[in-house]
Amino acid sequence: MFLLLFAILLGMGSLIYTQFLVSKLKVEERKSIELWAEATKLISLPDTLQNVEFLSTIIENNTTVPVILTDESDSIISFRNFDQHKSGDFKYIRNQLKKMKESNNPIINKFENGHFNLIYYKDSTILSMLIYYPYIQLGLIILFIMVSYLAFSSSRKAEQNQVWVGMSKETAHQLGTPTTSLAGWIEILQNNYPEITISGELARDVERLEKVTERFSRIGSKPSLLNENIVPIISRTVDYLKSRTSSKIKFIDEYNVRNEVIVPVNSALFEWVIENVSKNAIDAMEGIGELTIHLADTEKHAMIDISDTGKGIPKSAFKKIFNPGFTTKQRGWGLGLSLAKRIIEEYHNGKIFVRHSEVGKGSCIRIVLNKGKF
Repeated sequence: MFLLLFAILLGMGSLIYTQFLVSKLKVEERKSIELWAEATKLISLPDTLQNVEFLSTIIENNTTVPVILTDESDSIISFRNFDQHKSGDFKYIRNQLKKMKESNNPIINKFENGHFNLIYYKDSTILSMLIYYPYIQLGLIILFIMVSYLAFSSSRKAEQNQVWVGMSKETAHQLGTPTTSLAGWIEILQNNYPEITISGELARDVERLEKVTERFSRIGSKPSLLNENIVPIISRTVDYLKSRTSSKIKFIDEYNVRNEVIVPVNSALFEWVIENVSKNAIDAMEGIGELTIHLADTEKHAMIDISDTGKGIPKSAFKKIFNPGFTTKQRGWGLGLSLAKRIIEEYHNGKIFVRHSEVGKGSCIRIVLNKGKF
């Protein structure tokens, strides 16, 4: 903003100074045309024959200011410094004369016999260029500042991404050792104390930790996609959430677990999306409500609708909820839906959006996956 403001001030200063120069040059050009008019008048008088060469030089030196000489009835006598390709067109010259009448007052050459000529003129090419120069300069300065800002912003985002990628990989590395250790202890527990039923749930949680570690380790690298049946992935994720969610949340599965819906996906990341969207819906219901997962299979797409009976989303926030940092919760970083959007749209070439929502009644988020490879 500081650079942009500086650019505008610089451009405005240039504009003001250029306008000052333009006003000075306008006066000088009119004086030059008056001198040219006087030379045109004097060159025809018999008592100035000895100065013909000097007067001719004055006339010939006007090579930049377009002029038209007319008689008192506005009939064109001669003209000078117009486009050579158009100067043969009488309509073009008449049109230029009309414009000259609107822009500058004519110079009047009076003769002793009472007759007079009129000399019309317009700004020279150099003066016209000078008038528009500061605007062009200001535009270029602003463009340069904007490009510089975008480049700086992109560089900063790239640097931030590198930091996040580094932190993610380090987190995965740090989680790896205790997760492996826990898996070993649970295996010992199951072998030595098979009567302890909770060991099965602990094993599922450790398996979950392993998946979380895998997700963090893959951040920053392009994931590989395989043709997989997404039905068991969805079912597995929902089952895990059911056992760890309030009993007042009712899960409704609107799909057949025996069906096959083959889509090119990265199972670990796709599972993360279903989990994040579902958790977001559960949070919106504040412990009581219905979570419905509907799967539709078409020839080209697979569509997953995750609906809740929570507080709903205002229409103005339909797109904002996918922005990093946007959250309505007191605790949370607002990254769940942002990650889901990035995984679906950038890695799977699909779409995720709010299908419909009504404040106080609930929302539905749709995920669309393409069946074809890309």
